[in-house]
Amino acid sequence: MNSSGKIYFIRITTFLLKRASVAFIYILLAIIAGVKQYSHDSYNNYAIFKYVYWHTIDLQNLYHNYPEYLDSNHYGPLFSIFIAPFAILPDGLGMILWNIANVLILLWGIYSLPISINKRSIIAWICAHETLTALFSFQFNIALAGIIILSFSYLLKKKEIQSAFFIAFGTLVKLYGIVGLAFFFFTRNKLKFILGGVTTIMILFVLPMAISSPAFIIQSYHDWYSSLVHKNEINASLTSFQDISVMGMFRRISGNVNIPNGPFIIGGILIFALPYLRINQYKNLAFRLMLLASTLIFTVIFSSGSESPTYIIAFAGVAIWFVTQPNPKSILVLTLFIFAFVLTSLSPTDFIPKAAKEFIRLYSLKALPCALIWLTIVYQMMKEDFETYLLTDK
Repeated sequence: MNSSGKIYFIRITTFLLKRASVAFIYILLAIIAGVKQYSHDSYNNYAIFKYVYWHTIDLQNLYHNYPEYLDSNHYGPLFSIFIAPFAILPDGLGMILWNIANVLILLWGIYSLPISINKRSIIAWICAHETLTALFSFQFNIALAGIIILSFSYLLKKKEIQSAFFIAFGTLVKLYGIVGLAFFFFTRNKLKFILGGVTTIMILFVLPMAISSPAFIIQSYHDWYSSLVHKNEINASLTSFQDISVMGMFRRISGNVNIPNGPFIIGGILIFALPYLRINQYKNLAFRLMLLASTLIFTVIFSSGSESPTYIIAFAGVAIWFVTQPNPKSILVLTLFIFAFVLTSLSPTDFIPKAAKEFIRLYSLKALPCALIWLTIVYQMMKEDFETYLLTDK
């Protein structure tokens, strides 16, 4: 490449790594996905979300199957407050703004990380395609990935109340948010964090009562629990679009739908917890980021409810792991990353032949690269000294 070519390449790269450029692309993707799905009358998920609000104010069971949409709602009563500003709008406008809100929360989380601006932008670019996959389904998981990251970032900034808020909010909307508690040992002011968490949960618990009634919301939390138990029982399947998890791989490869989740989850938790033994590494930012990456991936690969659009959460973990690795990247790191991008991120697209795409779906192989990277993360956290890792702006 000649000197003028190098200058042009540097300018393009600099432009693409600007926060404004990344935000523009993400908002554009949100609009394109929303317009496409609305024009094709393909927005069942958004209909489910919208009616959480309307059923709440009408005091109707939030977890029944209704003729307005297929499937049923599996989000907590608090979701009625979050979806309200979009639900009251005409569908086309509401779903586009819903998508935009989700990507903005994800970007808020990514750009809250205490690393260089270039690394934050690279994380966003790595997540862009997986985000688009989730946008076509109007998935809240996009925002949830950002919420989990925000709970991490605010804790590191010694803003325990804000961190506790995001953990409580994520938990009361979609349980996954509870994984933010994994970062508890990174705060020195544990009492403030605990009190902030308890207070926030109490406030958020009663908040939906403002648009319904106390009795209805309390009953709705009972109904939510029952719906999640039932959903977990029916998730295990050899052919469905869910159960894209470690357990799902074993069930589908073996052909045994009765393989239980319990042993995998217990084993996963024990492996996940091993790095906590390295207390002397807690102070290192790279170690903390690796735990964040591990948490994001673990949340998805050990959930029988995981489906393709859920993997925006796991892929955010993959991206954070990748940028945390020192340069030059090792052959192993590059191989695992490319494997994840192809098999996990591109597998639902037309870049993959139809027969291969169906094979990947039927055997839950979208989970495989993330599982391998997660095991690599745990191994690195148990072995390496993270004190020399350079991640912040210089």
